[in-house]
Amino acid sequence: MGPIILVPQMNDVIENHDLTAAELARRIRHWGAELGFQQVGFSDINLQHAEKRLGQWLEKQFHGDMHYMERHGLKRSRPELLVPGTLSVISVRMDYLPEDQSVAESLLDHPSKAYISRYALGRDYHKVLRSRLKKLAGQIAQHTEPLGYRVFVDSAPVLEKPLAEKAGLGWVGKHTNLINKTAGSWFFLGELYTNLALPADKPATAHCGSCTACIDVCPTNAIVAPFKLDARRCISYLTIEMKGTIPASLRPLIGNRIYGCDDCQLFCPWNKFAVRSDEADFAPRNKLDASELTELFQWNEEMFLGKTEGSAIRRIGYEQWLRNVAVGLGNAKTTPAVLRALHDRCDDESPLVREHVEWALQQHAHANQDSSA
Repeated sequence: MGPIILVPQMNDVIENHDLTAAELARRIRHWGAELGFQQVGFSDINLQHAEKRLGQWLEKQFHGDMHYMERHGLKRSRPELLVPGTLSVISVRMDYLPEDQSVAESLLDHPSKAYISRYALGRDYHKVLRSRLKKLAGQIAQHTEPLGYRVFVDSAPVLEKPLAEKAGLGWVGKHTNLINKTAGSWFFLGELYTNLALPADKPATAHCGSCTACIDVCPTNAIVAPFKLDARRCISYLTIEMKGTIPASLRPLIGNRIYGCDDCQLFCPWNKFAVRSDEADFAPRNKLDASELTELFQWNEEMFLGKTEGSAIRRIGYEQWLRNVAVGLGNAKTTPAVLRALHDRCDDESPLVREHVEWALQQHAHANQDSSA
């Protein structure tokens, strides 16, 4: 959760030091660019259409165990309820792709290496964007007072993608990620809820057309219809949000994806415009961009905590990490090293890990039977 700064009530006087709203908006874009944001946009707080879509999504139980999606009621779609006094939202985006897409594509379903979603290879994006947004707010505060704001980076009941769409940063694609016409979709989003009356940008328009690439390549068929994602089938949900047993029917479809999934982005035609990020914070750490599954399975908890320090990966915890790697090993090519790694954890203290190890060994046993038949 970002720092909370109480927003002045809407009837408080805002002094803008003789800056017009348009000039202040221009300067905010400039300051944002200096801080490393590739785009800054402004929107009002009317999310009526997105609120309706969210309600329908929740009714279908597509959120699975993510009960926080419904816990806050209308605060998610009505910014003024979450932060009283909010008049405008400043949305930002920051590119994070650390390598050419071809490198990531070559790792999908690799016979021995793990695939980790590209956004999680470097420093935790929450920390990076939150720090930059706080600095942006500080610069705004020097020219407008009293400034009320609150920083959000995927950290509270905020509909960040509809807000970014209204701010002109891109449109919500059929895979439900935001797509920018000139930059693809490999970027993070962040928001400043403010008590400033800033001129709203023109909302982005959709350009997916008849393309269904993301739907066609989804390993688990989680995109059940254009713009409709059943999170319960999504590999990102299964490997990150789901804390218990991964459904056995979905495990073979996960392949070697042990933390998140990028398939719908890797094969989106709009990502031909994506560029590599030069942010040092997003560069891969500890060789997690191409590690052997067997090596990762040998980590003890101390090693896990050390090698994921400052990373978004740490949030899933050691037990869930081993569960995910066990599934990856079950889908890996049968080798003595893979079998040895799995047998070494047959007696793991965690029932969750043992269950997935047993499944993985059964997978290799079945594969051997099939090959000898």
